[in-house]
Amino acid sequence: MSRIAVVGSINQDIVIRVPRIPQPGETVHHGRLARYAGGKGANQAVAAARAGASVGMLGAVGPDTAGDDLLRGLTAHGVDTTHVARVDSAATGTALIAVDDAGANSIAVAEGANFEIDPANVASAIASIQPIAVIGQREVPDDVTNAAFAAAPSGLRVLNVSPVDQGVVIDLGQVDIAVVNEIEAAQLAEGSNDNDPVALARSLAARTQRGCVVTLGGAGLVAHLDGQTNVQPAFPTTVVDTTGAGDAFCGVFTAALAAGRSVEVALRWGQAAGALAAATPGAQPSMPLADDIRHLAETELA
Repeated sequence: MSRIAVVGSINQDIVIRVPRIPQPGETVHHGRLARYAGGKGANQAVAAARAGASVGMLGAVGPDTAGDDLLRGLTAHGVDTTHVARVDSAATGTALIAVDDAGANSIAVAEGANFEIDPANVASAIASIQPIAVIGQREVPDDVTNAAFAAAPSGLRVLNVSPVDQGVVIDLGQVDIAVVNEIEAAQLAEGSNDNDPVALARSLAARTQRGCVVTLGGAGLVAHLDGQTNVQPAFPTTVVDTTGAGDAFCGVFTAALAAGRSVEVALRWGQAAGALAAATPGAQPSMPLADDIRHLAETELA
């Protein structure tokens, strides 16, 4: 069992499935409402745990019933919540998600308690856990993620650089592996006119310790890791809801690397996890189990 610390967001997802995602100023009727546990950090923690890793979550929730429910859910999935803080200054993070009939989504987030995490407490927790790997994203303040990575200089540090905006203040030089989608890769390329995924992966890899993975949805992925370029097609899937699919990839990819699997196998496991997650509604409920991931990952692609 690998030991992974996930530093990131814990959210309640309020999801409305609609025929199409509304345009600005438009109201779309005939929606179906559901509530799920979410947040990129919590999703990735659950994904890694369900894939067989020993996982600790570092984050914060508010003093409300949503926080209670989310903590119980993480524990039920085998995630250690010892280092999740309860803060009185903000409500538990909430995401409002519209999902259309094709499985595409549009998300608005109220960060709440996720932006009240103390970087010093996170650094102390990392020192206590001594993880093999640390996963971070950008749904918590960058100084929190920086503190976590700085406290784990000898572990594998994986950053899902999502969401990307002009205020990114994480030094990719202290990151071992960056994971981005194609849009985020182009945003991070600092004005480059080259939108070729291979070129983007190589360019961003040069700014990290080990490399970069660019996920391409239904087109698969491109990775440039440890000086080698790897192009993998996607596994076929029936897309129901893409919410959490990228988080499934990050959690399972990191868990596989931390368990000693090769880069190629870890990428394949991550791809399989993302495909399985996209075929199921919700974020955390869609995170697949190790046996299902293994079965799909060992399937030959056409």
